[in-house]
Amino acid sequence: MTSNETLPDDFGRAFIRGVHEHLGGAADALGDLDRRAGDGDFGANVRTALKLAAENIEADHPATYRQWGTTMYMGWLGVGGTSGPLFGMFFRDLAKAADDEAEPTLAQFAEALGAGQATIQKYGEATVGDKTMVDSLDPAVTALRTAVEAGTPAGEALAAAEKAAVEAARTTAETTARRGRASYVGDLAKGVIDPGAAAMALVIGAARAAVDGAEVGADWIG
Repeated sequence: MTSNETLPDDFGRAFIRGVHEHLGGAADALGDLDRRAGDGDFGANVRTALKLAAENIEADHPATYRQWGTTMYMGWLGVGGTSGPLFGMFFRDLAKAADDEAEPTLAQFAEALGAGQATIQKYGEATVGDKTMVDSLDPAVTALRTAVEAGTPAGEALAAAEKAAVEAARTTAETTARRGRASYVGDLAKGVIDPGAAAMALVIGAARAAVDGAEVGADWIG
């Protein structure tokens, strides 16, 4: 029984506000991970993207899910490097989950999440196991699609996706990077969680929290 449950009326606002809160709160930790395994700019990129997104919110006064999502994807597209365009295109796909005046259904959100993964893999040329954001996004998409097909309520379904993403992100500490700047240091990045995978898990957590209101834990990042 596929779930056609529509997400809460304020899901777009709560989700994007949650992304601001949880990514912003973890920016120092994410930057530290990147300094240990990459070029060290990811924390600064997160802050820049969120600052630009906040400016978009102030200027555009978003009122719908798609409008809220647009503020975030435009913020990320204003960031340089690799992470900016990839997260920007990911959030652009998420913003397309619903018509302009509606909140998405759980099924629509799951398919938009999958579309975002496909876009990241197309342009980032990463696969599961390369120690990138794809490592946490892929199991989250799988878990969410499975829950949708089972007719699982939205909060439980998104919690399953978050759990899968966090577990997979933590596992990246055991792998050797094959894409991104971390690939330049090889085994020296072992023992370090991939910051992109960690950030993606926080994004999934923000979506879950926008439904059930529970806190998003980030103590595992470090």
